[in-house]
Amino acid sequence: MLIIPENYKPTIDPELSEDALKLIKDHFQDDFSSALHLRRVTAPLFVAANTGINDNLNGTERPVSFGIKCMNDAKCEIVHSLAKWKRMKLGAYKIKPGYGLYTDMNALRPDEDELDNLHSVYVDQWDWERSIEAKDRNLKYLKKTVKTIYTVLKDTEKFVYKRFPNIEPILPEQITFIQSEDLLKEYPDLTPFERENKAAEKYGAVFIIGIGGKLSNGKIHDGRSPDYDDWSSPTEDGYFGLNGDIILWNPLLKRSFEISSMGIRVDKEALLRQLELTNTNDRKELIFHKSVLEDKIPLSIGGGIGQSRLCMFFLRMAHIGESQSSIWPEDMIKKCAENNIVLK
Repeated sequence: MLIIPENYKPTIDPELSEDALKLIKDHFQDDFSSALHLRRVTAPLFVAANTGINDNLNGTERPVSFGIKCMNDAKCEIVHSLAKWKRMKLGAYKIKPGYGLYTDMNALRPDEDELDNLHSVYVDQWDWERSIEAKDRNLKYLKKTVKTIYTVLKDTEKFVYKRFPNIEPILPEQITFIQSEDLLKEYPDLTPFERENKAAEKYGAVFIIGIGGKLSNGKIHDGRSPDYDDWSSPTEDGYFGLNGDIILWNPLLKRSFEISSMGIRVDKEALLRQLELTNTNDRKELIFHKSVLEDKIPLSIGGGIGQSRLCMFFLRMAHIGESQSSIWPEDMIKKCAENNIVLK
């Protein structure tokens, strides 16, 4: 649903916004890569089909595909994300635990349920992955990594305020961690999205732990593919799941605002368990899955951070189309224009 903030006025003149977007992106990725010890690599726009390397998201989204004429029409897919490709590159580059890589990922997701203030067919994010050891596969390590990323977000907010004093900082000093099961117990009559709204508004910034596995009501908080994030392993606090989402409160839109999805990735045991739980055992023979099952690629933690969303949040933009170029319904373009929202 399209949200039109009352009396909206851009904080940055539309004709100057490109310079502001570049400033923020350059600052964030430099700070982020330094904080997590990541090297930059070049991202693929497409990967070979039927290899298991492409992210299949919730399992229902159709990738954009095409054939390569000079390779006997070999089928390729535009990436949804690089969740699995990155982990394979950790092994190819022999990156040691404690270090990793990041890349500028550009993807297409034409099966979005709805185009609105936050959702676009075009996705741009910093996809990152970091090698870890078996002893790091726990909540303590996950939370430590989230706190590091949140520190970079806070630093970026200060950078924006220094450059654009009319945009005052709003993020809380600390990010709050909440188990998806606890959120269900607190708001049993609300939908997952409504529960996220309540938590984000209350705390300002939250990390919701455990995305993908069934909760006590028999439902999942949100969908996750069975073959990258570990959402089924038991944890030291008595819950399940070593993944989650970083969600901020957006006061302009008056709603929760997901900025990142991330987690500790599946090991051999978690992958087998999650393939069984989702009735996708046929994937065991795919290139990526065999690499995990045969211990040919490193254990890792990783995720994605939306570039356009991050800039949209820090520049107090009302629509993601103010921070990226995509295709929008004509009625949306018209309604936005009538309310000072200039879509690229």
